Amino acid sequence: MSTTAVAELDITPTTAKPRSAFGDGFARMDQAQKIKLGLGALALVALALAFFFMGRQPEWRVLYANLGDKDGGAVVAQLSQMNVPYKHAEGGQAILVPADKVHDTRLRLASQGLPKGSVTGFELMEANRFGMTQFQERLTFQRGLEGELTRSIQSLSSVASARVHLALPNQNGFFREQQKPSASVLLTLHAGRTLDRAQVAGIVHLVASSVPEMNPKAVSIVDDAGTLLSNPPDGQAQGADTQKLQYVQQLEQLYTRRIMDMLEPLVGRNNVKAQVSAEVDFSQIESTSEQHRPNQGADAVATVRSQQTVEDGSGPRPQPSGVPGAVSNQPPATGTAPINGAAAPVGVPAQGSTDKPGNSRRESVVNYEVDKTVKVVRESSGQVKRLSAAVVINHRTTVDKNGKETTTAIPPEQLEQMTALVRETIGFNRDRGDSVNVVNAAFNIEKSSEASEAAWWQQPANQDTLRSLAWPIGVVGLGLLLLMGMVRPGLKLMKSPAPRRLDNTEVQPLSAVLNEAPERPGLPMPSNEPTPESQRIADAKRLALENPMAVANIVKGWVNGESPA
Repeated sequence: MSTTAVAELDITPTTAKPRSAFGDGFARMDQAQKIKLGLGALALVALALAFFFMGRQPEWRVLYANLGDKDGGAVVAQLSQMNVPYKHAEGGQAILVPADKVHDTRLRLASQGLPKGSVTGFELMEANRFGMTQFQERLTFQRGLEGELTRSIQSLSSVASARVHLALPNQNGFFREQQKPSASVLLTLHAGRTLDRAQVAGIVHLVASSVPEMNPKAVSIVDDAGTLLSNPPDGQAQGADTQKLQYVQQLEQLYTRRIMDMLEPLVGRNNVKAQVSAEVDFSQIESTSEQHRPNQGADAVATVRSQQTVEDGSGPRPQPSGVPGAVSNQPPATGTAPINGAAAPVGVPAQGSTDKPGNSRRESVVNYEVDKTVKVVRESSGQVKRLSAAVVINHRTTVDKNGKETTTAIPPEQLEQMTALVRETIGFNRDRGDSVNVVNAAFNIEKSSEASEAAWWQQPANQDTLRSLAWPIGVVGLGLLLLMGMVRPGLKLMKSPAPRRLDNTEVQPLSAVLNEAPERPGLPMPSNEPTPESQRIADAKRLALENPMAVANIVKGWVNGESPA
């Protein structure tokens, strides 16, 4: 019989200072794990502090922009004295301060007269020196007037800066013809801005109205590129041609818009195209007529301007006759002869007269006012001589129950009604030679050429929102990456349970030699007598050693489910 030697391992529990679970877990970690956990924790703390301080940064707003070097230096020096934080932007062209201090800072700087500005006006007249000559006074007044005009021109939205030069001749009462003043203006426009004809004319009249006896033709306006914006005195025709062309274009666009507004509700948007051509007469006609009307006819009205009558006669005077009294003493009555009729012969007595004939002469001169009509007709320029309108209407599109689209032509009756509407819209005049042509045709619309809407991430508003959210989202993502990749594994290791400690009652006997019947603690030593179980195991071992092929066949039968032979 074989004997089994058993050695008992005596493990005595050691008394140690109790520690927390995290402390025990940190003690069990190796050096690399400790370094990884520490770096992750430090990175999370630094990221949290950066997010906190970056979120507390103030929003910067523009305090002043486009300041000169002198004014910018004065403003910066004053901000340093006021302990107001500031920074530069746009290459030093703008000064930024926190948003909550913009208005307060502007008021405090304005109380100190900042920024002063590089343009000075009539405030130059307030600093008159003692002993100033007349020439210096006149020069100071001219500089002040130039400064005021510069300020007025710079107040326009399209003008960035301006310079005004005035030529004010010295007026002398001995000169028969005084010299007229003139002016020149240099403009610097904002990037992408232009001035149209009306704005240039407004600047010209602003300068001309501010200087006494200045003609608007004597004002020249030049931009920073050296282009003459105002019309020269000898170039009025070119400017007039440009204005005429603009007037014609505006007139054609007006009639086209009228046609579109009338037909779009009937045929739908993008289903009608219209074009109007206008022939405009810009000739200025001035006629003068003088008419003289004769003073004849029943309806004619004559006005006597002067009358002269000369009578001369010789021979016996006619004796008075008749019954003496008031009737015979009356003066002769006014002649009833017609004004333009034949005159009665001089010296021939009237019928019924008893006077004897004698030598007499009578001269009568009557001057009348002759009618004179002076008529001056000046026709206005810009009259429409002829209009031509061309309109194209798309075919009607109908959708059946299956969703299939079909196009059909517009009936001729409805097309004629639309033609009548177009004629009434543009004020059709047959005598003037106007023409209107309305055509119904199918439009060739290319679907591939239609501009697709930009994606949501390409829209400016969404891009600004994404930029504003990029910083917090990036910080949160980096924090999660550090937490899950560096800190969380270390915390899991620290929280893992420690290996179980064995006391005296749990000490397992260590068998030096494996035995089929291991001893249990506290049990009596096995006896040397063989047991039935040990005998069967020994027989099986011996059979396996003596006839391994038979044992293999038996095991194979067990695996295949066959009964042993």
